[in-house]
Amino acid sequence: MNKTKIHLLPVSRDELSTFKTELQETFTAALVDQFSQFGSEPIPSDDDINESFNAQGAVIRHIFYGQEKIGGVVLKINEDTQHNSLDLFFIYPKHHGKGFGLATWKTIEATYPDTKVWSTVTPYFEKRNIHFYVNKCGFQIVEFFNKNHLEKNEKARSTDPHDTSDSSEEEFFKFEKVMIQKT
Repeated sequence: MNKTKIHLLPVSRDELSTFKTELQETFTAALVDQFSQFGSEPIPSDDDINESFNAQGAVIRHIFYGQEKIGGVVLKINEDTQHNSLDLFFIYPKHHGKGFGLATWKTIEATYPDTKVWSTVTPYFEKRNIHFYVNKCGFQIVEFFNKNHLEKNEKARSTDPHDTSDSSEEEFFKFEKVMIQKT
């Protein structure tokens, strides 16, 4: 595959609803592969997606291979610290296993060459994602969030003993990739 044919094109405001639907359909397809049944709520939730879309430094892009749209990505770029994050990343299922994910990641890295650290998260059961980030893209697992080690930022899980939500069952890995700075 010629990675130079991967292009990241801006998502317009008018396209956000379709982009969100395509993202949720792709993530749902991955869940169907892992589990025979799951809740009827969209994955990720509308609230989580909207939070990523509206975050400071959010960059929302379609992924094109030549003239064909093959997925999408939401990045968070911090121009001050250059500690950037990959918030949402999807390749349509019909394009899985063809090298598009890695070619896209290389394009992202080339687009943001000043990045010092990339970070992302993925659910513990997403073995394909874990393989991709660690073995293909060079990320390292730096943290495992679970009921005994909850997220400590503004999305922190509730520690209220009266909270009956099931968020403590969410388990995911945090990945980081420290970039080698060219001098």
